[in-house]
Amino acid sequence: MKDQIAVVTGGAQGIGLAVARLLAEQGARVASWDIDPGNAAAMSGLGEGTLAIECDITDLASVEAAYARTCDLLGTPSVLVNSAGIAGPNAPLESYGIEDWHRVIDINLNGTFYVNRVCVGGMKARGYGRILNVASIAGKEGNPNASAYSASKAAVIGLTKSLGKELAGYDIAVNCVTPAAARTRIFDQMSEEHIDYMLSKIPRGRFMDVAEAAKLIVWTVSPENSFTTGAVFDLSGGRATY
Repeated sequence: MKDQIAVVTGGAQGIGLAVARLLAEQGARVASWDIDPGNAAAMSGLGEGTLAIECDITDLASVEAAYARTCDLLGTPSVLVNSAGIAGPNAPLESYGIEDWHRVIDINLNGTFYVNRVCVGGMKARGYGRILNVASIAGKEGNPNASAYSASKAAVIGLTKSLGKELAGYDIAVNCVTPAAARTRIFDQMSEEHIDYMLSKIPRGRFMDVAEAAKLIVWTVSPENSFTTGAVFDLSGGRATY
């Protein structure tokens, strides 16, 4: 990954931070796009060649500004890892809050669309790029009392497959991962009952470690992944049935 220029959304914590750290260790220059106040501190701990940019991925203008600043300070991104996302509240569909629904869709789906849309042009111009969108096992199987999250992550899978086919004629790979739960701050948005449900569905009998996810993700966005595109990589600890 030496000299690659990578954008990681949601790089202040969780899977995003683990990916940013591993990319930096492998020689990439990394820009973390996040609205988390801890973004700058997280990137400062990763050494030179990293950059923290405040970015609201639900706002196209904010995404475009983050891209322009990344290009100015680091160069045109050749790698995108879109990790930003929220779980939203746990509630039955018939009582799910309308504002909560729109917020989950705005961040998890519309944000994915905006970030991919803005980054693709530069990759096409240079004839090379690697994109990884973080979906979820919930997007494959659906979690009860998490309709917005499940629907948004299913849509991320569909978007990834579509874009992978669009860009297959270039040296641009577009893939996604469908992780089971990991103990990150996203758990703060969930009920203990829902957390217990998710753990009960994992045959490995434990939650995923973010470092495990980072290793697979970084391979998918490396030059070594020269053929696979439009694919869904499982990170469910054996839960996935397809």
